[in-house]
Amino acid sequence: MSCQSLDLTTKKSKRKRRTLSKISSVANILSPIKPIKNAAQSLQRSFSFKMPSPAPKQSHTPYRKPQPAKSVRRPSKLFSDSVDGSLANLLRESGQIKRQEAIHELYQGEVELVEDLSMVKKIYYDPMKLLNLITEEESKKIFGIIEELVPLHKDLVQKINQSRNELGAVENIGKIINDWSPCLKSYTQYCANQSFAKSLLDEKKENPKVRDFLQRCQESPFSRKLDLWSFLDVPRSKLVKYPLLLKNIIKKTSEHNNDIIDIQSAITRIEAIINNVDQETGRVKCDFTLSRLDFLDESTESCLDYCTTLLCEGILRNSRGTKLNTFLFDKCLVLTRPATRNNRFCYQVYRQPIPVCHLIVEDLKDGEVKMGSFRASIIQNKDGKNMFKVSSDNPGQGASHTLQASSEHDKRQWLQCLRSAIPKKTKAICNWQ
Repeated sequence: MSCQSLDLTTKKSKRKRRTLSKISSVANILSPIKPIKNAAQSLQRSFSFKMPSPAPKQSHTPYRKPQPAKSVRRPSKLFSDSVDGSLANLLRESGQIKRQEAIHELYQGEVELVEDLSMVKKIYYDPMKLLNLITEEESKKIFGIIEELVPLHKDLVQKINQSRNELGAVENIGKIINDWSPCLKSYTQYCANQSFAKSLLDEKKENPKVRDFLQRCQESPFSRKLDLWSFLDVPRSKLVKYPLLLKNIIKKTSEHNNDIIDIQSAITRIEAIINNVDQETGRVKCDFTLSRLDFLDESTESCLDYCTTLLCEGILRNSRGTKLNTFLFDKCLVLTRPATRNNRFCYQVYRQPIPVCHLIVEDLKDGEVKMGSFRASIIQNKDGKNMFKVSSDNPGQGASHTLQASSEHDKRQWLQCLRSAIPKKTKAICNWQ
């Protein structure tokens, strides 16, 4: 027997390798990972003509608030940009270009005012009624007579354009404004209504639908990032600018130009209208503010029955840091705190009002009064700034209050208003006593 016949390792190893390969192939068949997946794919392909694949699920994208659009600013357009260059040079040589630029500033303001008022009617007034966000009565209170103001200012734009000469210049702006100015009397009704309009608009904003509508409009390019109230207040701000614009035209007009007489006459008329508007607005605002006062003690109403004008209003703080909505009427000074009664916003009268016939005003130096509670003033050592004191020379007519204004400028304004009311009443007798 040879040694080779006794070597069994080679055969065994070969059989072992074959056995392992067979086992591994069986394992591959039974493996739950790739083979079954491949088998499933093959089965799906073989039965695809019998079993249609299910429809894909529809994904609903949630609503996302769009990014605010870029506001469209109005380009500043000069008179020299609106006419041919050669014509502008002729006016420049004759020394009229500065006057025409001043006239064009007034004219361009009228064009922009017509655009704003027309936009308010088209974007706010009509849609808010159509969507039942406001009633017909509420629309009249919020927007007032804004529909009547549009043709009024369109008429002035038309008259200015019709008066231009062959160079595009306006020669008789004084006569045009002087003849047109009586139309501004309608502003008395519009401006007097603004106190009620602002209050009602703020109340309507509590409605989520109204608030969403106004927010979407404000984020649109046409709004120039201005809210509705900013547009509703444009006519009032435009009214008070007329005298300034006309005076600027006079500065740029030659002394020998007869148009100056008409411009000065127009200024006098418009200032008289503005004065009348201010008086009526003050009276209506006074009545509106008085109607929102809430009294814990009915006896405090006596001095307020004679008030006809609201001289000044604002937010002040007392020495404890409490915010007080303060109103200075022509007959008394009233300090209040905001409150809600029967779902209605009001001002709850704080302490007893001080009649102006007994009012004493005292300016306080910075640091003379500690702010906050007694304990806080000692621990935090807060020195009061912009402080003043109001009291009554009659102990039975109003309490003493130490008040703080928001700034030095605000303090000076309050002191001026309070002191200017005192000389008018020094010899007056309180009618309610």
